[in-house]
Amino acid sequence: MASTALYYGVSLMDPGYVLTDCEEKPHLIPMKEDQETPALTPGAVRMRRCGYCLLKPMRARHCKSCQRCVRRYDHHCPWIENCVGEKNHRVFILYLALQGLVLLWALRIAWSGFRAAVTWSEWFRTNVFLLAALVVIGVFTVVVVLLLVSHLYLISCNVTTWEFMSHHRISYLRQCDYDTNPFDRGVIRNLWSFFCTWGNVVWERVYYRDVLSTV
Repeated sequence: MASTALYYGVSLMDPGYVLTDCEEKPHLIPMKEDQETPALTPGAVRMRRCGYCLLKPMRARHCKSCQRCVRRYDHHCPWIENCVGEKNHRVFILYLALQGLVLLWALRIAWSGFRAAVTWSEWFRTNVFLLAALVVIGVFTVVVVLLLVSHLYLISCNVTTWEFMSHHRISYLRQCDYDTNPFDRGVIRNLWSFFCTWGNVVWERVYYRDVLSTV
């Protein structure tokens, strides 16, 4: 029941859609989506412009499936038929963790159901359906565990799946080295910020503060 509730929760909740007025403050300066990041100045926080949703905050991306811009866009998940973004990423991780536990529990039950037999052919005839179920559950378990581990790793680095896969195509990351992340504040602070911080984060301030400190 908890797994079903989490599934519908993460599927139906707002992943962090950018409103039409972008909820942005007047001092944020728009820039075109494909425009290079300008000279860094502490007084101006530059923003990209989305051709569909007008202003687009940093780390947001326009999802072609949802037809909306999503804050701190991670990916569009076909399993839940929704985007994973700033507002529902935590619930998505909780859903993956619970699914992993349920699948591991199912593996244990399936394994304990095997019956002994005198010959291999007899054993196979007796346990063929259970063996097929074990294989299917095992595949799903591996997929879910790998997905959970990869997400936790990216969260600990404060990197989204989209940023990890498209580093060379993102305007605010192209000027950084591939192994440099302007949003990384250390593993502990990254995890704390992800799991214990609520509300929208102005990533432009984090980006320019950290980049300016290295200039």
